[in-house]
Amino acid sequence: MHAYILRRILLIIPTLFGIMLLNFIIIQAAPGGPVERMLAQLQGLDTSAGTQIGGTQTSDTGSIQASTSSSDNAGQYRGARGLPPEFIDHIEQLYGFDQPAHKRFFIMLKNYLSFDFGESYYRDRTVIDLIIEKMPVSISLGLWSTLLIYLISIPLGIRKAIHHGSSFDVWTSVTIIIGYAIPSFLFAVILVVLFAGGSYWDWFPLRGLTSDNFDQLSWPGKILDYFWHIALPTLANVIGGFATLTMLTKNSFLDEINKQYVITARAKGLREKRILYGHIFRNAMLIIIAGFPAAFVTLFFTGSLLIEFIFSLDGLGLLGFEAVINRDYPVVFATLYIFTLMGLLLKLVGDVVYVIIDPRIDFESREF
Repeated sequence: MHAYILRRILLIIPTLFGIMLLNFIIIQAAPGGPVERMLAQLQGLDTSAGTQIGGTQTSDTGSIQASTSSSDNAGQYRGARGLPPEFIDHIEQLYGFDQPAHKRFFIMLKNYLSFDFGESYYRDRTVIDLIIEKMPVSISLGLWSTLLIYLISIPLGIRKAIHHGSSFDVWTSVTIIIGYAIPSFLFAVILVVLFAGGSYWDWFPLRGLTSDNFDQLSWPGKILDYFWHIALPTLANVIGGFATLTMLTKNSFLDEINKQYVITARAKGLREKRILYGHIFRNAMLIIIAGFPAAFVTLFFTGSLLIEFIFSLDGLGLLGFEAVINRDYPVVFATLYIFTLMGLLLKLVGDVVYVIIDPRIDFESREF
C-alpha cells in the first residue's frame, strides 16, 4: 500500500501541472483582463468582465506583446487612447503583464510550490489571507451539507433497497426525482421567496452567517443564531445533493442483495439484520466511499458558489465568483490550485479508506 500511495502522490504533480496549464491557456484566450479593466475605469468606460479589447486583439489577454513603439502599444487597449504610453507600461508592470505569458506561468508555478500566491489585484491583501478569511463560511456550509446528505441518503437508500417495489419505494422515488430535477440554486431562490422575506414569510435572515449583534449574545444564543442563518443555505444544498446519493446507495445494496453469498447466508439461517449489516453493508458501501471525495469537493467548493451568492455568504464560492468577474487572476489561480490539490489528495484518502474497509482490495497490483 505504501508503494501505491507514493505513486499516487507522484502522479499528483503532472496532473496538477496539466490542470493549471489548461486553465491558464483558457484564461489567456478570454477577452478582457486587469489592465483593460484599469484603463476602462480611468477612462470611465465599461468595467465589467466582458470588456473587449479594441484595435488589434492580442493573443495574450491582459498583457501586451512586445511592440516596436509605445504609441502602438497603447493603441492596443480599449480605453487607452489619450493616456501616456509610459503610464500604460507602468500599469502592465504593476500587474506583472510586462512578461511573456509562458514566463508568467512558470513564475506562478514556482511561487505556488511554496504556497506563495501573491496579492489580490483589487483587494490590497494577500491571496492566502483572503482564502483563510473566507474559508470558515465555506467549511460550515460544506460540512453541514455533506453531513446531512449522507445521514439522509444512506438510511433512505438502504430502506428503499429492502422495500424495493413497495409503496414507500414509489413515493420516495417521486420525491427524489423532484429533488434531482430542481437545481440547488433554484431551490435556494424558492426558499428565499417563501421564508426569507421574499413574498411570503420572513422567518429566516437573508444575509451573512451571523447577526450584527452576535458578539453580544450568550453562547446558547450564538449557537441558535448561527444555525438560524445557515439553515436555508444548507437546506438548499441538501435538496440538490441527496437524490443522486440515495439512488446510488439503493442500487448498490440491491446489487449486493441478489448475490450468491447473501442467498447462502440466508440458507444458513442468519438473521436479516446480521446479513444486511454484517455482510451486505461493507461491500455495498465501497462505491459510496469512492464517491465521497468528489461529493465533498463539489459541495465544499463549486457547489456552494451560487448558494453563497444568493444568500450573500462571504465564502470561497463568492470570492471565486467575484475574482472571475473582476479578472483577479491571483485569486482565480490560487483557488484553482488549492481546490485541485485538495481534490486529488481526497481521492487518495478515499482509496486508503477502501482498503481499511475491505482488506481484500489490493491497489499494489494496479498498473498505471
